[in-house]
Amino acid sequence: MKAQAFHTVNILTGTKSGTIIKDVDQCAELIKKAKRPLLVIGGKVLDEKGLTKPLGEYAIDMADAVDMPICATAHSIKGLIEMGWMPESTLDFVEILNFLKKSDWMGVGKEGNHDLVIFMGIRSDLLERGLSTLKHYAPHLKTISLCNEVMPNADYSLPNWTKGKKWNGFLGGLIEALNDQTGQA
Repeated sequence: MKAQAFHTVNILTGTKSGTIIKDVDQCAELIKKAKRPLLVIGGKVLDEKGLTKPLGEYAIDMADAVDMPICATAHSIKGLIEMGWMPESTLDFVEILNFLKKSDWMGVGKEGNHDLVIFMGIRSDLLERGLSTLKHYAPHLKTISLCNEVMPNADYSLPNWTKGKKWNGFLGGLIEALNDQTGQA
């Protein structure tokens, strides 16, 4: 199923539109196949309502499950530190986009560029424009949006889940699937 824009400003996404991903195991497989995944989080990981636990905790659990670095943007940096997690990178959202566009960038941790970038908790208008930038200028990357609104410029996006129940179930199931695939309890 091709992604349908939630906001009318997102309609003109060009000839390449993202794929809706509803299957937890399919999403987990995409993450596990990545050689150098990166999780980029924004300030909404601290502010998001309607979930059984803060979105930031889901981000930390996901990063722990697959040993994935987190790039914290906006005020998510302070929130993660308060949760007892030190992000591997603390860049502004535009800065991380500029680095990701460069195919020869050595990535967070200087171990090589990332092949998959997952986004959570970033304001939808900002994320959509950032994903458009990566779609056009970073063909070496695959992107996944784990926000609760469709992001047609991402390679993979969750559906429009304006209620937290489905989104909460997906995120919890994704972490469980990632832990199952890595052999953790």
